Amino acid sequence: MTDILEEIVAHKRAEIEERRRYVPIQQFVGEVERRIAEENYPSMREALLKSDTGIIAEFKRKSPSKGWIHQDAKVDEVTPMYQKGGASALSILTDTEYFGGYDEYIQQARAAGVTLPILYKNFVIDEYQLFQAKYCGASAVLLIAADLTKEECRRLNDMAHELKLETLLEMHNERDFEYAEIEPDMYGINNRNLGSFHTDVQNSFRLAELLPKDVCKVSESGISDPATVKELRQAGFSGFLMGERFMKEADPGEALADFIRQLQV
Repeated sequence: MTDILEEIVAHKRAEIEERRRYVPIQQFVGEVERRIAEENYPSMREALLKSDTGIIAEFKRKSPSKGWIHQDAKVDEVTPMYQKGGASALSILTDTEYFGGYDEYIQQARAAGVTLPILYKNFVIDEYQLFQAKYCGASAVLLIAADLTKEECRRLNDMAHELKLETLLEMHNERDFEYAEIEPDMYGINNRNLGSFHTDVQNSFRLAELLPKDVCKVSESGISDPATVKELRQAGFSGFLMGERFMKEADPGEALADFIRQLQV
């Protein structure tokens, strides 16, 4: 792992241990069991495969590389507009230290009427976080190959499925592709180098053929124009995770709607 990723993961481990002391996992169990039994949010995988746009609109206020992107954005205002604007699914950053997010943002989006699949976007390294994700109303969780050993990734993938959470496995390079055998629900290729934070969408085109055939493929980061989405779709991708492209605008929801109008021309 690169230095910045090591830093983030080390901070995440300390953060989880502190939370575990104050909020034991047992406090989540009752509500999580209720959600497993009663909730029926749509599948993110199916939503992407059936969509003719596949846009996963991300609520992202801050990043380590860009600093504040949209500090004043309110999740209960932006996410309903994403849904109205035609997003196929949402991604909500829940890491506080590096991305200015909170678990409560997913709860607030649900309370605001969002019924789309929501990805719990964080550095998931512990089963505790899976309970957090389910508790706050997420539909899917992100698993990053570079954060985990293959066995850790497999264990988290299996536990997520037990909690009726789908998984998006994020890969960055050829080394990560050995993780594909754990059979996540969605296979993601991140176009952002987690060390330098440089983005290059050609990473998706270059690595697409290494993914298993007939799976839900997601291209993440660095996508800024409708022509690129069309080209990625031709290369076999069904999902396109986009955050900064919309969040840097004064009205992220309208920016998304306009992007989709261009995409459908």
